[in-house]
Amino acid sequence: MGEWKEYQLDELASVTGGKRLPMGALLTDMPTSHPYIRTRDLAGNKVDANALQFVPDDVFPHIKQYIVTAGDIIVSVVGTIGLCAMIPEELHNASLTENCNRISGFKTSLVSPEYLFFYLTGSVGQDELRQRTVGSTQPKLPMYNLREMPILLPPVEEQRAIASVLSSLDAKIDLLHRQNKTLEAMAETLFRQWFVLKQDVEGDASTWEESTIGSVTTVLEAGRRPAGGVTGILSGVPSIGAESIVGLGHFDYAKTKYVPREYYNSMQRGKVQDMDVLIYKDGGRPGEFEPHVTLVGHGFPFDECCINEHVFRIRTEPDLPQSFLYFWLTSEAIMDEMRNNGTGAAIPGINFSGVRELTVVKPPAHVLKRFTDVVDPMITRILANCKESRTLATLRDTLLPKLMSGEVRVEEMQAQHKQRHESS
Repeated sequence: MGEWKEYQLDELASVTGGKRLPMGALLTDMPTSHPYIRTRDLAGNKVDANALQFVPDDVFPHIKQYIVTAGDIIVSVVGTIGLCAMIPEELHNASLTENCNRISGFKTSLVSPEYLFFYLTGSVGQDELRQRTVGSTQPKLPMYNLREMPILLPPVEEQRAIASVLSSLDAKIDLLHRQNKTLEAMAETLFRQWFVLKQDVEGDASTWEESTIGSVTTVLEAGRRPAGGVTGILSGVPSIGAESIVGLGHFDYAKTKYVPREYYNSMQRGKVQDMDVLIYKDGGRPGEFEPHVTLVGHGFPFDECCINEHVFRIRTEPDLPQSFLYFWLTSEAIMDEMRNNGTGAAIPGINFSGVRELTVVKPPAHVLKRFTDVVDPMITRILANCKESRTLATLRDTLLPKLMSGEVRVEEMQAQHKQRHESS
């Protein structure tokens, strides 16, 4: 540890603020040359490019000095403190909200920008950011507190080695995510071509039987949770709530809730089975109901779990595969049906009858078999990739504080890896 040295953040880089849009100016969904990064656009230590809105060309001159550059680090400093992202090349001309600070102009003889990013996103850095936050109703991290934040650094060569280890894990996770997007897009395309457009499919599609979801399901049930809720229960069996129904292969483990093992064993409904389709039932803020559907299984997100009262679990008859059910329910027409059948009242959602009344078609068995022969292996691979991503993320999150504190050194890891490789 004698090689390590403590610095203030402003000794390592420049810390500056973002800029609020001029009064009366509005963002647009129409892409312009200048995306606008808000706190809500930060997720998973990245900027969610799909959520971005844009600065109109006539507004941009008023905020042009607040452009970020590729490689800059941004940190949220109002509301949810400590959300971080490193700006990718494609967002080098984005403007930044006043609710974030920009870290740039790194003194690379002292600090690796990639190492600093991992430091800020790790437990040590996040604890420091929280400790320097003021206010309770509207938490805020003053710029001078961020500038004075202490950063303990090893020599820059070791910083780069640590960042390389962590970046390689992130790269593997990103690769798995990209594979999943490709696989799901391929499956969606095949489903749409065969069962929506009814192209390149054997037989006369006009003879397909039209029915309702209620007439083809063997299971349609909501879960439950203990009286008094699950607050404070830190172990047991995971319980999936409406906030976790996002889409195929998506689950935020930071939001995991639990029910006691004894309670799970006594549950008569709501225990998740392999290849269950889950539907957002109700919850959230008042307004229009926006349906969400996912499919779980093969150990993702858990080997054993249940659902709470805000989620439906649905299974169809054996001759109508679960993979077909998932893509049917996520098709544009049925999503519209769910919106129409749902309610945007005090608690937006959809009830049992609203799900049962959804339309469904039943193609011939040989057509469904052709579909599942192609698509089911894709779903299996997606779910396996999700499990592998989880394993890699856990490894990264375990290594990060140990590497940042010097408890584990890169050269020691490399020596142990070499030894295991030689012994095998």
